[in-house]
Amino acid sequence: MSLQRQTYLVVGFIVLLGVILGVWISRWWLLLPTLMGVGMLVAGVIGFCNMTRLLSKLPWNEPHSGRI
Repeated sequence: MSLQRQTYLVVGFIVLLGVILGVWISRWWLLLPTLMGVGMLVAGVIGFCNMTRLLSKLPWNEPHSGRI
């Protein structure tokens, strides 16, 4: 799965979770999707996404060295 698609899935999940928790638990949880939205706006303006950078460090996204 591409890194861009992984980023969309993670951000979408966090936004959905924040909205659900904001409706059912406390309105303070609505800060979570707000922060994700701000992060996506910043990424669109400057061309750098911290979430993508974090995801690229995960083991399944590391380039293979060819060794077993």
